[in-house]
Amino acid sequence: MATHIAASLQGVTIPDSKLGRAITEFIRDTETELLFNHSSRVYLFGALAGRQRDLTFDPELLYAAAMFHDVGLMPAHSSPHLRFEVDGANAARDFLTSHKVDPSDIEKVWTGIALHTTPGVPEFMHPVIALTTAGVEMDVLGLTYDWYPDAQREAVVAAFPRTQHFKEDIIQAFYDGIKHKPDTTFGNVKADVIADKEPHFHRGNFCAVIRGSHWHA
Repeated sequence: MATHIAASLQGVTIPDSKLGRAITEFIRDTETELLFNHSSRVYLFGALAGRQRDLTFDPELLYAAAMFHDVGLMPAHSSPHLRFEVDGANAARDFLTSHKVDPSDIEKVWTGIALHTTPGVPEFMHPVIALTTAGVEMDVLGLTYDWYPDAQREAVVAAFPRTQHFKEDIIQAFYDGIKHKPDTTFGNVKADVIADKEPHFHRGNFCAVIRGSHWHA
C-alpha cells in the first residue's frame, strides 16, 4: 500500500504477519476479484471504525473475519442446507485451526462471520464481531458513509477498487451464492436478494410458522 494511502488510513494496513499473508493468499485463490476487494475494504473500514470507537482489537482476527465473511458464497465452500454465513464461518474455523490459532480467538472470528447479516446484535459484542459487521455495513450498505473523511474512503477504494456497477454486482454475487438454498434466507436480510431476483419467490413467514406448528393452541 502506498505511503500516502497508509497515511490517509491513519496507519491501518493489511496485516503482514505470517497468518495475515496466509489469509490473503487463501482468499485470493478462493474468491472472485469482486469479493476479494470487497472483503479487503470490509477489513479496512472495520479497522477504521475501531479507531473511531476507541476499541481494542487484534488486527489479524478482524482480518480473518473480514476476509472469510463471504467465502460461503463460493461453490467450493457452500453446503446444501446451511446459511452461507455459517459456511464461511466454518471455513474460517477450519483454516485458523490448521494454523493453530487459539480456540477462543477462533470462536470470535466464527461468530463475527456468522452474525454479519444480523443487524442490531453484533455492535454489542466483542470488537472483532462488532467491527466485522461495521465494515460490511459501510462497504455494502453505506450506513456510516459520512463517518469517514473523503480521504479515507478514497484511499480504501484506491487500494481495493469497487467495480463500476458494484451495487448490482454484489447483489448478483449474493444471489449466485445462495439461490440453490433459498430456505436458508428465512429470517435474514438475504431473503430480499432472492425476492429481488425471483419475483415469484415466496419467503418464509414467521407468523405462518407459528400458526402452522403441531401445537394445538
